Amino acid sequence: MKSEILRTLIDEKTVVSGERLSGLLNISRVAVWKHIKKLQKLGYKIESSPRGYELLGRPDIPYSWEFPNYQDRVHYFAEVVSTMDIARDLARKGVPHFSAVVADRQSKGRGRLDRQWYSENGGVYFTIIIRPEIAPVMSFKFGFSASVALVRVIREFYVADAKIKWPNDILVDNKKLSGMLSEMETESDLVKYMNIGMGINVNNDPREAEPEATSLKILLKRKVSRVKLLRRFLNEFESILSRIEIGDIVSMWKQYTDTLNRPVKIVTIHEQIEGIARDVDETGALVLELSDGFIRRMAYGDCFYSVFPNQDPRRALES
Repeated sequence: MKSEILRTLIDEKTVVSGERLSGLLNISRVAVWKHIKKLQKLGYKIESSPRGYELLGRPDIPYSWEFPNYQDRVHYFAEVVSTMDIARDLARKGVPHFSAVVADRQSKGRGRLDRQWYSENGGVYFTIIIRPEIAPVMSFKFGFSASVALVRVIREFYVADAKIKWPNDILVDNKKLSGMLSEMETESDLVKYMNIGMGINVNNDPREAEPEATSLKILLKRKVSRVKLLRRFLNEFESILSRIEIGDIVSMWKQYTDTLNRPVKIVTIHEQIEGIARDVDETGALVLELSDGFIRRMAYGDCFYSVFPNQDPRRALES
């Protein structure tokens, strides 16, 4: 009902009478009034008058009804320990494909290799549950798809020169705007579910905790609607998964990366490897050319750039 009331007020763009809302929703005018009161308590600026109701403002909070195409699959929380933890529990309970857990803040957000992801108010933190019928070795394609979807949205609506750093971080001017973490469970050599967790720095300032990070507010010098950003991402991600041949995702990913042909350091739990990133193969692994000429494929790890793109990578590596 909240979604329908809001949709009517948004579409009308003027005062809507209680009688009209009552007729459209097939509920009493008293019930309409109660729903309006609840929306006002949640932060919606709805002016009441003898003529009816008018929507004057909306809070930038990702309530489920703010996503009409996904409202039955979006689970919103003001604060959680980690959206990944809740998503894992929901996935095991059988929630449908493309369900999402969204939070304003995480007290113990996680990045790759168990690093902490600082999740202060103003960012967007969420985990999407997908149920692809694929072998585990092909699961990387869905992480690549998510990073392509996000970088497309960022470039189209916010910052035109956003890039992907292998495997799935989004950078602007070599500063981290977004990170991603994924986990899955398998059954009979197929992925039972895969959870893709993402943190996007939107209106927060991550620089005190992470000096090499940035946010959309810092870059654009204005606040950005978190709800619109998440809505655009969900639409783009689902579009990629449903319309584009998933086998082409590596070539699509390469269109937006600045990782290739530059010196990098890959850090895993067990080792650190340095070399020139020459390619990404059909399994999503980063192909490194080491200083002795040998080729090494890295299936996972954190990637650190050694120099900026306008520098000669071989000279930088030799120095």
